[in-house]
Amino acid sequence: MATTQAETGRTNQKKRTRTAIVEAACELIGTGGEVTMPAIARAALVSEATAYRYFPDLPSLISEALAGAWPPPAEALAPVADSTDPVERVAFACEFLLRGILVRQGAVRAMIAATITRPETATARPGVRFGLIDFALLPLEDTLGVTDPEALAQLKRDLAVVVGAEALFSLTDLCGLAPDDAIASAVRTATALTEAALRTTVQG
Repeated sequence: MATTQAETGRTNQKKRTRTAIVEAACELIGTGGEVTMPAIARAALVSEATAYRYFPDLPSLISEALAGAWPPPAEALAPVADSTDPVERVAFACEFLLRGILVRQGAVRAMIAATITRPETATARPGVRFGLIDFALLPLEDTLGVTDPEALAQLKRDLAVVVGAEALFSLTDLCGLAPDDAIASAVRTATALTEAALRTTVQG
């Protein structure tokens, strides 16, 4: 009986420790600042070694901390739910995602940095863009998706290059654009790609 109680106590303590680490990560992510394992461990009042016992790397911890942070695509795109215009929907999805990235940019930058040096951890990235792009392009599923499914697939790949953190940070860090200007630039490119695909559909 005593052994069972001791085991239950250890299990509960492990759960509390894990929860504290994830909550510390969430709070740090919410600041938009730099996100590192040492900083998370300090905020959770545990050692860095303890944090690594629960999470093998920073991407896995960030991924768990971000779980549920993004609304599902249908909820995110609710303001344009009644629109059948893929261009309008893509523009909204692009801006929604990029503004969300700005709010969480410390975590997003950490995730990108980790997955560049260790590509095998890329699956830990949330991949929010893909759900948003798919939902934004739903009006094309019965048109371009039927007449030229490869063209629709290519459009989704093209948009994945533009509607994402890498494009946003290229515009802010390398091109020197202010965040709002960077988002506007990305939205223009995303809508131009969508309009070009629509022209191909009409011509076809």
